[in-house]
Amino acid sequence: MSTPFETLAIRTQSERSQFSEHSTPLYLTSSFVFDDAEDMRASFAEEKSKNLYSRFSNPNTTEFVNKIVQMEGAEAGYAFATGMAAVFSSFAALLNSGDHIVACRSVFGSTHSLFTKYFPKWNIETSYFKINEVERIEQLIQPNTKILYAETPTNPAVDILDLERLGKIAKKHNLLLVIDNCFATPYLQNPIKFGADLVIHSATKLIDGQGRVLGGVVVGKEDLVREIYLFSRNTGPAMSPFNAWVLSKSLETLAIRVEKHCENALKLAQFLENHAKVKLVKYPFLKSHPQYEIAKRQMKLGGNIVAFEVIGGIEQGRSFLNKIKMCSLSANLGDTRTIVTHPASTTHSKLSEKERLEVGITDGLVRCSVGLENIEDIISDLKQALD
Repeated sequence: MSTPFETLAIRTQSERSQFSEHSTPLYLTSSFVFDDAEDMRASFAEEKSKNLYSRFSNPNTTEFVNKIVQMEGAEAGYAFATGMAAVFSSFAALLNSGDHIVACRSVFGSTHSLFTKYFPKWNIETSYFKINEVERIEQLIQPNTKILYAETPTNPAVDILDLERLGKIAKKHNLLLVIDNCFATPYLQNPIKFGADLVIHSATKLIDGQGRVLGGVVVGKEDLVREIYLFSRNTGPAMSPFNAWVLSKSLETLAIRVEKHCENALKLAQFLENHAKVKLVKYPFLKSHPQYEIAKRQMKLGGNIVAFEVIGGIEQGRSFLNKIKMCSLSANLGDTRTIVTHPASTTHSKLSEKERLEVGITDGLVRCSVGLENIEDIISDLKQALD
């Protein structure tokens, strides 16, 4: 019988030191010492498992990674300074000049920039399919296609992709399936069960859960992670031991936090569905969500992000934000505090209207990262801003 998620999150710890501490201490050291010349030689030759330098590994980052590996059902992992460092390093380690990516168009803005601005410099091209065009994926696959990539749920429109279907396509065409699982966390969804080879998280979001530190992590097949590790060992995007310590402690409360986030988010979504000034509400566990059945099949709960469209377009969206009192106006998400963002006038304002609509961002779309405040206070604040 496998160990339950909550117990893994709390009881997976680094080996205790000679001081017999109950909680894992901080290992704020850049390097480690060796017993003698032979110990040093064998360690660098990887004939023995030992910490050499904190850019390679550190007891704190190892503990954090081990937890995510077990939670996701993976074989190995590596932790990064940020979520985008995890995304970039994974692609950079596994792709060669001339390779091709097939990706869902609904990707995080910085990932889109990697695909369209930077990777083409190294002769790596990307072909996009839209959320409602999954059947086009096989038409986009070329002889040089190596990776099939997607986020689910998507940012910011909270659309859902069928992981089982993506896994079958990737296997049929011998592609690496890479999934950004940030919005769901390992508690709500495990893409590896559906055929993903690698799973990426921005640990800055719900994994930290309190808006304190940055972090990223990739887990998956051991041979792939090995390539990513070697690339990262040389290029230096490693997570700091302090951030790893914070994030490992955060994982101890992930399950209980996410349960409450999801409970609040569903109640808020249900309220918004019945508000006269709201045109559309998108939440994976609302029956009105276009991919509701898929979400129920592959997710435990619906997550903490609610997307909704305010009637009146960009100006009404801005007006809504200006009237918010308690909730935060921020570009972050996954915090204990509820955060509201109007993508069309802020995070995605540089895209044309056509480009925004392609990823489900209408002029009046608001993304709400539902926090852990009393749900009546969250609803009350959004209600007065809408009214």
